[in-house]
Amino acid sequence: MPHFVVEYTDNISDELNIRAMLVKVNQIIIAQQGLFPIGGIRSRAIELKDYVMSDDEEDYAFVHASLTVGAGRSQQLIDKTCNEIFEMMKAHMAELFDKRFIALSMEFREFSEAGTYKHNNVHARFKNKGSL
Repeated sequence: MPHFVVEYTDNISDELNIRAMLVKVNQIIIAQQGLFPIGGIRSRAIELKDYVMSDDEEDYAFVHASLTVGAGRSQQLIDKTCNEIFEMMKAHMAELFDKRFIALSMEFREFSEAGTYKHNNVHARFKNKGSL
């Protein structure tokens, strides 16, 4: 953990450069100085082909992201991380906002480790490097 998932409408896929945005998300999360284990970071995007937005009378677009982390971090540090990610997303999409109708949103979720199942050898790579 953390997992960052972004859904976006296919009518902006050519201009969004979603991979670059995902890389920036990971960089922000890694920069939180050990708050999150690097081997647990997952960022992914889902392009939506079937959607209806608002009155469906314009070529509307949207990007909705969620950041999910395991419990146990302070609200102050979560707020800092979320604010940095959301500000980056706004900057990344600034040109799109100047050209079209678009909605950007992000939510934060925290979950308990109870009931989760994991098998991961990526964490060991970073422990061997002296980093979480």
